[in-house]
Amino acid sequence: MNDSSGIDNKDLASFGYRQELKRSMGSFSSFAAGFSYISILTGLFQMFFLGYGVAGPAFFWTWPFVLVGQFLVALCFAELASRFPLSGGVYQWAKFTGNPFLGWMTGWIYLACLIVTIAAVAVALQVSLPQISSSFQLIGTLDDPKSIAFNAILLGSILIIISTIINAMGIKLLSLINNIGVFAELVGIILLIVLLFLHRVRTPIEAVIQIKHTGSGFNAFPDLTILLAATALTASYVLYGFDTAGTLAEETHDPRKKAPRAILQALLAAGFAGLLVLLFALMAAPDLANPALGNISGGMPMLVKLVLGETTGKIFLCNVIFAIIVCTLAVHSGSVRLMFAMGRDGCLPFSESLSKVSSKTKTPLLATLLCGLFAIIILAVNIQFPKVFELVTSIAILWANLAYWIVVALQLKNRFNSARSGVVSDARFKLGKWGFPINILALIWSTFMVINVSWPRTATYGVEWYQQYAAWIYTVGLIILGVVIYFYKSIKRQRVS
Repeated sequence: MNDSSGIDNKDLASFGYRQELKRSMGSFSSFAAGFSYISILTGLFQMFFLGYGVAGPAFFWTWPFVLVGQFLVALCFAELASRFPLSGGVYQWAKFTGNPFLGWMTGWIYLACLIVTIAAVAVALQVSLPQISSSFQLIGTLDDPKSIAFNAILLGSILIIISTIINAMGIKLLSLINNIGVFAELVGIILLIVLLFLHRVRTPIEAVIQIKHTGSGFNAFPDLTILLAATALTASYVLYGFDTAGTLAEETHDPRKKAPRAILQALLAAGFAGLLVLLFALMAAPDLANPALGNISGGMPMLVKLVLGETTGKIFLCNVIFAIIVCTLAVHSGSVRLMFAMGRDGCLPFSESLSKVSSKTKTPLLATLLCGLFAIIILAVNIQFPKVFELVTSIAILWANLAYWIVVALQLKNRFNSARSGVVSDARFKLGKWGFPINILALIWSTFMVINVSWPRTATYGVEWYQQYAAWIYTVGLIILGVVIYFYKSIKRQRVS
C-alpha cells in the first residue's frame, strides 16, 4: 500500500468505514467516469429527435440554458465531494448535511433514477444500430412503432446483461474500458465538430435565430411553452450524472482533490462539446425542413449520414455505439456503488448481502446483478407504453433532479447553520463568499427542473390522463415505498437492539 492510499484509507476510517473497494482510479479515470455518464454521443444521438420534434432548430437554446443551471449544481456538488469523499455520492452528502432519513430518501430516489437511467441509455441502441444496418432491427420493421419499441427493449436488455457481466469483473477492467471509451469519444467528438463545421451550409444566425425555413413547420421562433417542453428532453437528459466522480470516491486516489475537479471538468467538457456539435449539426443539415429530423428513425444519426456520406456517417455511428456501451457501464457502476453504500449502512432490505464485496473482484456482486435485473424489468414493464422512450428518459431526469434538489436544499440549510455557528468547512474545494448566491441559484434551478420535467405534457407522456401524470404517479409511489422501507428497517433495528 502506498502512502497516498494509506492516507485515503485513514480518511475513510474517520467516517466510520473501512476500505473494502479497490482504490485504483487516478485523475483521468475519475474524470472519465463523469464524462462517460454524461456521454454526448449517447445523449445527443439518442434524444436529438425529441427536442427537434418539439421545438425545431430553436431547441438549440435550451442547451446553454440547462448547462448554466447544471453548472451551479455541479459547483455545490464539488464542494460536497471534497467534504465527504465517500461511495454513494448524493446519499452520503444528504445524510451528513441533513439527517439519516433525508439521506435515505435522497439515496433511494437517486438509486431508482440510476437504475431507470441504465434502461434509458441501453435503449439508445435502437436509435443508431438499425441505421448502421437494417439487420439490427430484429423485430418487425422501422415503419412500425410497436416493432421499434420491442426491438429497442430487446437490444437494451442484451446490453444490460453485458454491462452486468463487465461490472461484476471488477473496477480495473471497468476503468480500462471506460478510459478507452472516453478517449475514443473525445476523438470522435472533435472530428465530428470539425467535419460538421467544414460541411456547413448556413450561418449560425440562419440556423438558430432566423428560423424561416419554408414548409418546415418551424417557420418562426417557438413560444416559451414549447421551449420549456424541449428543455425537459434533450439537454436535461444529457447534462446530469456529473456527480459520478463523487460516487466512486472510495476507489479514487486523493478523492478530496480529484473528485471535485473531475465533477466540474466532466460537465464543462461535455457541455461545451455538445453545444458545438449541436450548433454545427444545424448549420450543416441539408434541409432543416426534413420532418425525419424529429423522428426516432431519423434524428441526429440520419443527419450525420446525410452530411458526411453513408460510409463516413456509419463509422461515426459505430463510435456512438461504443459510447452507448461505455455510458451504460458507467451508469451501472454508479448505481452499484450507491446500492453498496446504502447496504453498508443497513438501509436496504438484505443490506448485508448487498454490501458484501467479492474478495476476488472487489465488487459488490449481488448489487451488480440486481441493478442490471431491475433495469431489464423496467423495460419489460413499460413495453406497452405508447411513449416508452419519453417516459423512461423523463422519469430518469425527474428523479435525478429531485435528488439534486434535496442535496442543494440541505447544503444551503447547512451553510446558514455554519455561518451562524462560525464553523469553518474542512473542504479542500470551497466556494467561499460565492457559496450562498451559488447555492441559492442552484436550488432555484433544481426546483424549476423538477416542475418542468414532471409537467403533464401530451407531447412527452401521451394523451390519456394516467399517461400524462405517469411521472407524478411513479414518483409518489417511489416516495411512499421509500418511507415504508425506512421505518420498517428502523423498527427492526430497534427491536434487535
